[in-house]
Order: sequence, then structure tokens, then C-alpha cells
Amino acid sequence: MVAEEFALVRDSIAALCESSGVYEVIGQAGDGAAAVEQVISLGPDIAVLDLALPKLESLQAMHKIRRIAQSTHIVAISTRRDPKTVIEVLRGGANGFVLKAGPGRHLLEAFEHVRGGGIYVTPILAMDKLFVPRKPRGDRDPMDRLSTREFQVFVLLIDGIRAKEIAARLEVSPKTVDTYRASLMRKLDIHDVAGLVKFAITRSITSAV
Repeated sequence: MVAEEFALVRDSIAALCESSGVYEVIGQAGDGAAAVEQVISLGPDIAVLDLALPKLESLQAMHKIRRIAQSTHIVAISTRRDPKTVIEVLRGGANGFVLKAGPGRHLLEAFEHVRGGGIYVTPILAMDKLFVPRKPRGDRDPMDRLSTREFQVFVLLIDGIRAKEIAARLEVSPKTVDTYRASLMRKLDIHDVAGLVKFAITRSITSAV
């Protein structure tokens, strides 16, 4: 099952799968809520989820899929390559992480790894650099201070999503979103959205290619 907002990209991934002679695409979805519904109704072996899905935030969709369909392997695809994103995706229940900028064979390699019970991360993102011993608190990357929820709100804010829509995508109240926003800004010592965007660009955290 392929979940990606843009039909052209979905069709391209479907064509890649079909051309392999190994994989059959049994469902497609354009948003996070539809992706969860597709997994529940179809029970695919593999679910490919873009990290910028509308309606239901992608990590939120992964958590739901992992609770409901434990046998479905999740492979996340994204333009973002920062360590925090990769780690949160794997912690969130994904079995693989593939960069959209990479070749199609990486996606097929990911399928083979996760079907065999392994974890796959795009080769350019070396696993040994993602999981390193924690540094003393004063030397840690400020992104490491963010909780999963704070990171989700951070990513949606820098993508230009309004608080009310963020609340809907995360299935929380707008007041809760405001709390997370205030907390993450305090931890990063950044106090407006423009500053968050600038910080995200320097860290390659934005969804833009």
C-alpha cells in the first residue's frame, strides 16, 4: 500500500513496484487517515508512507498502524534527512527510512530488508552516525531535547500549518498544540516561527527538496 499526497508520485512508486515482478500494489492513499483505513481493510505486507501526509500526521498514522496491524511492515519516505527525523520515524514503528532523492532501487532494497525482519535506512544516512552515545547535557544537539510530540508540532509549524490544523492532524486540542509550541520554542531558544524555519533550513529538516 502506498500513501503519498501527490498522485504522480504514488503512481511512480506503484510502477516501480510492479516492474520489479515481486510486488503488487493493492491500495493507494493520499492522506494519513486514508492510509490507516487502507491498512486496516487490505492488510498489506508493506505500507509505504510519506512523512508529509495531510489530514492525519504521518507519525500519528504510523502509531495507529503499528497498534492495529502489527504484521504490516512500514517504510517511510521523505525529503528530510536530519538524524532527529530518522530516529523519531524508527521509534514510531517504521521498519525502514528511504530518501526520496535516492534511486528507486533503495526502496526495493528496503522492502527486502524489512520483509526479512531487518531495519533499513538509506545508505547515505549511515546508521552508526544516527545512533551515537549521548553527549553531556550541555553539549547535546538542541533537537535532542524535543519530545516526539514537540518534534511533530515543530515540523508542522515550519511547513506552514496553522495551529488548528496541527491539532486536527495530531488528534489533540488547539490548547495542547499551543503548549507544545511554547515548550519547543523554549527548548530551542527560538521565539517565533520565522526563526524556527531558518533553524530548520540549516538542519535540512524542511520538507522542501
